[in-house]
Amino acid sequence: MNVLVTGVAGFIGSALTLRLLKEGHDVCGIDNLNDYYDVNLKKARLAGIKEYSGFDFYQHDLADRDKIKELFASNSFDCVVNLAAQAGVRHSIENPASYVDSNLVGFGNILEGCRHSNVKHLVYASSSSVYGLNTAMPFSVHHNVDPPISLYAASKKANELMAHSYSYLYKLPTTGLRFFTVYGPWGRPDMAYFLFTKAIIDNKPIKVFNNGNMQRDFTYIDDIVEGVIRVMKNIPAADPEWSSNSPNPSSSCVPYKLYNIGNNQPVPLMDFVHAIEDAIGKKAIIDYLPMQPGDVPATYADVNDLIADTGFKPSTPINKGIQNFIHWYMDYYT
Repeated sequence: MNVLVTGVAGFIGSALTLRLLKEGHDVCGIDNLNDYYDVNLKKARLAGIKEYSGFDFYQHDLADRDKIKELFASNSFDCVVNLAAQAGVRHSIENPASYVDSNLVGFGNILEGCRHSNVKHLVYASSSSVYGLNTAMPFSVHHNVDPPISLYAASKKANELMAHSYSYLYKLPTTGLRFFTVYGPWGRPDMAYFLFTKAIIDNKPIKVFNNGNMQRDFTYIDDIVEGVIRVMKNIPAADPEWSSNSPNPSSSCVPYKLYNIGNNQPVPLMDFVHAIEDAIGKKAIIDYLPMQPGDVPATYADVNDLIADTGFKPSTPINKGIQNFIHWYMDYYT
C-alpha cells in the first residue's frame, strides 16, 4: 500500500511507520514538529525511520489547508492513518486554541483530502477520553459517549462525528480507534510513566493524583500498532443490522466503524508505580494529590468488537512492557 501517516514523528505514528516500512509498504509522513514536548525526541524517532527506503517526510501542519490540499493532489494514497493531534487532557484546559486548530480544523482538512482523492480507507485516532462521565465498565463502543469532561475529549468525539458525516455524504470508509493509555519505548515525555521514571531516577517525588485511587487500561505500543495494522486491512462496510430506531454508536448504515484498542485489564495506578520501581530497582518518593480537572478515576476497554472483526486482542503484560520501556529509557537518556 501507499500510506499517509500524520503525526509521523509522534509516539504511535513513528512506531506504526516503522512497522509499515518493514512490511514493504510506502509511507508518506507528515508532522509539524511542534514543541509541545522535546522536539529532539521527535527528530530522533524520525532519524530511525529515514533509514528505510519508501519513506517521504513533509513538515506540514494539518491546519494549513493549502499544504494539505497540495499533498493529496500530488499523491495517491490507498490508506490514510491520522494520528496527528494536540494531545493531553490537562494541556487542553490551559491552551484550548491548539486543540481547535489541530484536532478540529486539521482533521477537517484530512477529511477533505480523503474525499477528493478517493482514499480507500481513513483510519484515525480517537481516545478513551471520549467516555467522559460514563461509569459503566468496561467502556464499550456500543455505549453513548455524550458527556466529555475536557476539550481534548470533546475534540476526539467531534472527530468521530465529522468522520461519520463524510462516510454518509461521500461513502468514505472511516474507522476511529479509541486508544487506552499507550506506553512503551519512545513514548511521550508528558505521560505519567515517563515522569515517574525520571523523578525516581533523580530522587525527586512523583505526583500521584486522586491519592493513588486510579485505574488505567495501560496498552503497550506494539499492541497498539498491531491493532492499527489489522484495522487498516479491515475496511468497514455498512452494517446491515443498523437501525435508526435504536442506533448502534459503533457502526452505521454507511461505511463507518469504531473500535477500542486497550489491554482489557485495568491496572491500579500504584501497581503501575511498583512495576516501574521494580524495573529501576529503586523506591519512589510519593506526593499524593487530589484528582485533577478533566481526569477520570478509571478506564477499562471492552475489545470484543476488535477481537471479532480482526482476530486480535492486546495482551502484553504490564511488567514486561515497563521493563522494555525502562531499558530503552536508560539507553536513550544515560
